[in-house]
Amino acid sequence: MKRTILLLLFFIGSQWVNSQELTPAFKDGEWLKFRLHYSFLNASYATLHLTKKNMGGRDLFHVVANGKTTGFASIFFKVDDTYQTYFTPKDIAPIKFKREVNEGGYTMDLEVDFDHKKQTAVLWDKKKDTLYNFKIKKGVQDIVSAFYYLRNKVSLSDLKVGDFTVISMLFDDDGVFPFKLEYLGKEMLNTKFGKVSCLKFRPYVQSGRVFEAQESITLWVSNDDNKIPIRIKADIAVGSIKADLDGYNGLRNQFKIIMD
Repeated sequence: MKRTILLLLFFIGSQWVNSQELTPAFKDGEWLKFRLHYSFLNASYATLHLTKKNMGGRDLFHVVANGKTTGFASIFFKVDDTYQTYFTPKDIAPIKFKREVNEGGYTMDLEVDFDHKKQTAVLWDKKKDTLYNFKIKKGVQDIVSAFYYLRNKVSLSDLKVGDFTVISMLFDDDGVFPFKLEYLGKEMLNTKFGKVSCLKFRPYVQSGRVFEAQESITLWVSNDDNKIPIRIKADIAVGSIKADLDGYNGLRNQFKIIMD
């Protein structure tokens, strides 16, 4: 349950990817923190931290995304999940992705290496000591790099209500899958920082196991050059869950907040 909303934080994106030069959406040192609520519980926190890193002689961006349950919620279900991605600064092409999961005794340890020239990706399941080989195409992302790829490539002026986009992602041993997103329009949200103009989206997810329906999730992204997630709400089989932006630092562009 907690893992589901943590994953959704990395699905933030938008509709149209084009080749025109846009204002860069992030920079070295950006840090975002989200507060997650399940029903009346302050269930957990999630953070994303972006830094520069040299790996194998290559200058890359490195993102560490971590989610943990805290306080009363951790008594019922303890979560400590970490996702990492390394991607190229210019093209935002993922080079390596890591996923370490510890959820109530259930653990997972995966690592993916991308070779975009050969159009292949190798996933190593460390627990099973098993390798999986996948064919990939240009533009494929892991679940974390996709967040930064779309933030940096989208033109806000191209958004039209009701339009869809499909993003290709490689996440686990299920291989490459499409993620479908619909743009719903603009909305002003009240936040702990003040009022924030947002772009509203609906991602379409598989219904039945966790979510009530394909349309169970709604998300809001700041309507500025940062394009950071402000809020996510989801109806799940055992209730509802919400994530709100709780803290930020090192934003590249002005965060447009309307103070009362």
